[in-house]
Amino acid sequence: MLPGECVNAIVTECSECGETMYLNVRRSAAGYYLGFVCKYDGPYSRESGYYASEAAAAKALASGSYGR
Repeated sequence: MLPGECVNAIVTECSECGETMYLNVRRSAAGYYLGFVCKYDGPYSRESGYYASEAAAAKALASGSYGR
């Protein structure tokens, strides 16, 4: 997998260190999104577009209706 590519899963493993990661709501300057972050290697992937609020991103995660 190339850095920044979509994983298209809800659980994945960091290709650098092997850490198990779970899809969750993340925040950046651009807004909220769904993605993976490795606690050792930092941001891993963005699996969705951006949402205006944390609640909207959480709703998309819960419903499974997100995409990039």
